[in-house]
Amino acid sequence: MQTQLAPQYQDQPEGRQAESVLRQCVHCGFCNATCPTYKLTGNELDGPRGRIYLMKQVFEGQAPTRTTQEHLDRCIGCRHCESTCPSGVQYHDLLAVGQLEVDRQVKRPLRERLLRWGLIRIVPSRWFGPAVSMGRLVRPILPRAWQERIPLRPPLAPPAWPDRKKAMHARQVLLLKSCVQRSLRPHVDAATARVLDVMGIRAGVSRQSTCCGAIQGHLGDLEGAKQRARRNIDAWWPWVESATPAEAILINASGCGAWVKDYGHLLADDPAYADKAKRIASLAKDPGELLGAWMPMLKRKLARLPAGTLGAVTFHPPCSLSHVHKLSSATQPGPIEQGLRELGFTVNLATRDSHQCCGAGGAYNMLQPELSTQLRDQKIKALEETDPHVIASANIGCIVHLQSGTSTPVKHWIELLDEALSRVT
Repeated sequence: MQTQLAPQYQDQPEGRQAESVLRQCVHCGFCNATCPTYKLTGNELDGPRGRIYLMKQVFEGQAPTRTTQEHLDRCIGCRHCESTCPSGVQYHDLLAVGQLEVDRQVKRPLRERLLRWGLIRIVPSRWFGPAVSMGRLVRPILPRAWQERIPLRPPLAPPAWPDRKKAMHARQVLLLKSCVQRSLRPHVDAATARVLDVMGIRAGVSRQSTCCGAIQGHLGDLEGAKQRARRNIDAWWPWVESATPAEAILINASGCGAWVKDYGHLLADDPAYADKAKRIASLAKDPGELLGAWMPMLKRKLARLPAGTLGAVTFHPPCSLSHVHKLSSATQPGPIEQGLRELGFTVNLATRDSHQCCGAGGAYNMLQPELSTQLRDQKIKALEETDPHVIASANIGCIVHLQSGTSTPVKHWIELLDEALSRVT
């Protein structure tokens, strides 16, 4: 797409980044066919092609309006359009600088500013857990729309990590010190540690690490996101450089993993951290990337169980798993689905639009509740057509969001492995 940057953007990194993406786009519109918000509203400006055109206008010097801001806000950031695009347009790179520039010029209403401030300050902090607990206490008296956004505690036993004295394995990996997951589903981290223990791998967590920074980055606090990235790099670096280095930084929330894998790009202009950020990004792994290496041990362990006793699961691949980690696709089963099947699980996918976004999108369900709820309900309807005993996913946001709309248990797939292994170990 031919682009002529306005003078104020020509020598700025944001302008150069926008221009490089805009020039890739041929305006074909294939992206709209898979965009969840375009499919809901039918509005060209609620699809990638329309949003690209809006951002092109901004970087060519046209003043954005509140309408521009609203259409960009409705983007979930699922990146389905990138997987569809025949020209390889990195839409998320354009959106990152486009939203920041629009927000710089268009002041948000007070209610939106307060909500965003609260999400940025509370969600990644130690106050998130107490805030959720308080929300659960007052949940019955809140409007229904807010009740759905305060998740109930799942009926699971308290999370138990492997005994450190018994789990002194030579091999080790680092786990992300999560924020949302630690408060809402701590069982996922504990289950991951127990599965790793069976594999002969110790799971470590650096006390100095923090939230990955995704929530801040997605809400426009780019400097805050960079600061969290630097803090994590400093916290993890001794583990990376030790005599027995961590084999990987294992991140069992696919959305968080996608953000950490982008640390190299995020800190590319920071001379003190650029090289370290690339190294950390290269070590970041989703459990699905390691499942193949675990399969021989898992098969030996689970072979002790009677055939056909692992049960049926309907798998929902998060957008970040499909379009960032490339661990699932609309055309063939990904390594997680295939691995679970090889181990003896009956694995189903939604009968319709199995890779369509569920509408969670990090904080999207708080910022765009109407669109988010419509996408969730559509997804749940498609999933429940398989008559599932359990729905499995790979991202805390999707798990909690889906659970708010169904009585069917929604779990992380690694919890299913852990439950199966507990029957034989």
